[in-house]
Amino acid sequence: MSVPLRPPVPLLAAPLLALALLLTGCTSGSAPAKAPVGAPGQGAAGPESDAASVRRASPSPEPDPSPAQIPGLGPQTRAEIPEEARQAFVVTGEGEDANRSSAVLYAREDPAEGWAAVAGPWDAHNGMKGWTDHHVAGDLRSPTGVYTLTDAGGRLPDPGALLPYDEHPRFAVDGVGFFGEPLEGSFDYVVAINYNRTEGVTPLDRTRPLGLERGGGIWIHVDHGGPTQGCVSIPEERMEELLRTLDPAMNPVIVMGDAESLGR
Repeated sequence: MSVPLRPPVPLLAAPLLALALLLTGCTSGSAPAKAPVGAPGQGAAGPESDAASVRRASPSPEPDPSPAQIPGLGPQTRAEIPEEARQAFVVTGEGEDANRSSAVLYAREDPAEGWAAVAGPWDAHNGMKGWTDHHVAGDLRSPTGVYTLTDAGGRLPDPGALLPYDEHPRFAVDGVGFFGEPLEGSFDYVVAINYNRTEGVTPLDRTRPLGLERGGGIWIHVDHGGPTQGCVSIPEERMEELLRTLDPAMNPVIVMGDAESLGR
């Protein structure tokens, strides 16, 4: 039996078939969706991209700086400074048993900004035997701690003090100090340290709220070139400057002690 022959393909059919395959490609179905912005292998959307614009993260705000603290003071000492105090006369002893120290006056206009040094450092003397946390009469040590400053006075006329100033001849003193240095003129200017005393009266007042055994009469006064019996002393010109600077409206305090004690 004879098999019928397939009609021959026209010569133009093969090229047309090849062209159709080139146009349709080798995949079927719809074209793939665009990859999302930021997908692996995709760059960030450019200015001419039709992708949604990328929101840039806002930079984190800088934290507010802490208020400036007085150097050398530890948390316990800082906590003793009243919130309303805006002047602090800091007297730092060289050691617990040393009678030499350094004094710097700090101030703060705005507690949020903290403290700034406004005068000093000045050389100073303190008690002959150094410092103590429990001062008693005759121990020849200066009491450590934070004390308010409210009253001033002296043998000489008022140099322009802002604190109440008591000029009186009873501030005269004579004799010699521990090293034979003359004491004359030591009380020409004084500022009473409110340790075991009543505030708001002349430094000459002898009222002792803690009792006579706890000592008293602890002042800032003119330096006589040697250690004191418990007071703090600075040069005369510095005393004048201090008197013209301590302002009752700024609730001044003295912060005093050896460096180790103040660092607590």
